[in-house]
Amino acid sequence: MAIPGNFLSAAAESMDPTYSGWRVRLNCTLLSGTGGRNGPKCLTVRSVSAGETQAETVSGYPILAGQTYQVFADTASATEVERIGLEWLAFNGTPVAPVLWSLPTAAASASWHRVGVAGVAPAGANRVRIVLSSTASAGAVSHLWENVYLGTPFRTVGNLFSFNTETPEIDASAWTAGANTTCARQAPIGIWAVDWYWAGAHVLALTATGAGTASVTTVESPAVTPGTEYLAYLYLSPPTTGSSAWVELRFYDGAAVQLSATRSTLAPASTGYQRQRVSAVAPAGAVTCRLAAGIDSATAGQVMRIEQAVVKAMPALQAGSVVPYADASFEQGIAGWAKTAGVATIARSTPWGSVALDGAYALTVTSSMATASTIRSARFPLPAGAGGLGFRMQFAESVAAGGWTVTRGIRWYDAANVDLGLTATSGGAAPAPGWWLLSTDQTAPAGATQAAVELTLTATATSSVINLDNVALWQALPLLTTVVQEASASVTVTLRELTVGDVISVYRVTPDGARTLVRGPSGLLDGTVAVTSDLMIIEDAEAPLLVPVYYRVETVSSGGAVTTRISGTVTVPHADINLVWLRDPGSPQRNMRVMVKAPPNWQRPVERGVYRVAGRRNSVVHSDVLGGLEGDLVIWTRDDDERKALHSLLDPGHVLLWQAAPGMGVDDMYVSVGQPTESRVGGPATEQWREWTLPLTEQDTPATVGISGSSGRTWQDILTEFATWDALQSVYDTWEDVFLDRRRE
Repeated sequence: MAIPGNFLSAAAESMDPTYSGWRVRLNCTLLSGTGGRNGPKCLTVRSVSAGETQAETVSGYPILAGQTYQVFADTASATEVERIGLEWLAFNGTPVAPVLWSLPTAAASASWHRVGVAGVAPAGANRVRIVLSSTASAGAVSHLWENVYLGTPFRTVGNLFSFNTETPEIDASAWTAGANTTCARQAPIGIWAVDWYWAGAHVLALTATGAGTASVTTVESPAVTPGTEYLAYLYLSPPTTGSSAWVELRFYDGAAVQLSATRSTLAPASTGYQRQRVSAVAPAGAVTCRLAAGIDSATAGQVMRIEQAVVKAMPALQAGSVVPYADASFEQGIAGWAKTAGVATIARSTPWGSVALDGAYALTVTSSMATASTIRSARFPLPAGAGGLGFRMQFAESVAAGGWTVTRGIRWYDAANVDLGLTATSGGAAPAPGWWLLSTDQTAPAGATQAAVELTLTATATSSVINLDNVALWQALPLLTTVVQEASASVTVTLRELTVGDVISVYRVTPDGARTLVRGPSGLLDGTVAVTSDLMIIEDAEAPLLVPVYYRVETVSSGGAVTTRISGTVTVPHADINLVWLRDPGSPQRNMRVMVKAPPNWQRPVERGVYRVAGRRNSVVHSDVLGGLEGDLVIWTRDDDERKALHSLLDPGHVLLWQAAPGMGVDDMYVSVGQPTESRVGGPATEQWREWTLPLTEQDTPATVGISGSSGRTWQDILTEFATWDALQSVYDTWEDVFLDRRRE
């Protein structure tokens, strides 16, 4: 599988079918090896004699001085440690600085493991070469390499921290040691999945200098918004399974005074890397935040390693849910949950990763007796005007021992915390085995401003255990809504409560029953696209004008179960029949209306051979099928803004959708535009009208063109990566390129 954004070719990355992108640099021969993890092949670097061996890329790859670049690779050797480096080159191939080397790995390993480094290209550098290095004890010693990446740094989307805080591939300067602690980079053997690109080379190691607490804190303190919920996480590798290792999210005011700290303690299942999460709402007055990590009751010399530090605005487990993450996923404890009746005990599951649907923990309910117990969450504020509205409560359960019946309910409260009563289902058996989603729909009583989730769990056998996770409570909205956007002549299709992992098809259906697939970010939503969120918003900018349509949505689960949703009918308006739409299916932000002067006079080209036979009146003709329509569309732009917009639409040379009002004798048509002609229409030099002749050639629907978007990229991601807005000018040509992360070559 090709690594996204890799400067290297697929062959140079995976060594398949051969290692043609690599050459000898020092004391080695190169061979094609087997047993790769990114394809069947790998690169074997075999020493000629004892001493350092080096291989390098044949090419130097274009870069920009002052920008940060990352390299990593997977490697294996039972006898040698290794390192990887970046050699910065001038335009003529001359090195402009010493090779930027990673730290040598801490030990040799015959298992595939990750090495890497990152750095800022120095002044004068406009190309870079990758260098692979190891030191052999004798001749004919082999070292294996593959899955090599070179490019801009991999960062977690939405992370408020910069790259060097997220992962110490450059240095350890983004962290500061607390009392009783030193911190530095290390390169231990990191065995990560072949397609996990966000961690695994250098890690940050904090070492206790004496007995007691050892901790580190980020130097960087990104801005936060009071009242917003944030999620933070780190990979922690504790020194022992008995270690009290933790991560802490801290909020500060404008004077850098700490306002709050929320800690989440790891229940380690091993001394390997385990992601520990913590969440909290930024308190009133909060301006910035920091992340801290540490171990309590450490002994002198103990080392804890950390990797991939992330803080970001909390993504909802369920769109619209009022349940905070701490109460929904139990990553840092039982949060606001309590037992209100019965003998059961409640606790966060342990150890890390033993049972969970989201994250690494669940709420474990244990009953020593076959009897009923009631557990209740904290109170959560509801949207304004909640009284009389329908709400849906949902949670996941997994029976671990014995048996259970479950009564699902919501307890309502007013603004003065007065209990307005419980609305609940009747009891039902908890299904098993595995994880199951249970839900209930209830109506909020008049005056309700808060709600709590309340579950009555009845054990049907002694020593029964049930795990709960992914608790959500949200206003129950329609599963499928459609809204016409008149300004853009499009339809917004909103899908709610989808199942992540299902595959989805979305059709637009016209009155004659014809179904047309609707476009999504990766192309037509044709049943091959997986659902990645419970909420999906589709902007259908290819809906026909003045034609009633409805939408049919089909989802298929991993088990083959098909679910169908049907929308109401909507019609895209179109007021002026003299105007037509020209649309770029992949970049709807370029779409525009133009005025038609003259429609095309169509031709249909055909390839044929005409053979005139001597002595015969009629020729013998061999003809191919007639081609699609071809003709010249003549349009006007009426001001400079329209003229510039049309240039922007035509510049990429994409297939366009031409739409005219029904009744004009032209069906909606995908077209390729040939060499356009832009002419003045007469009058003074200041006249802004222009006449355009657009040569059109009919095309098939571009099935694989996805709607351009940020894929989750936000302006905060850009501000985190670049110190100033001015710094963008040397990297991007337009603001659209900034948003879509299309960098100059």
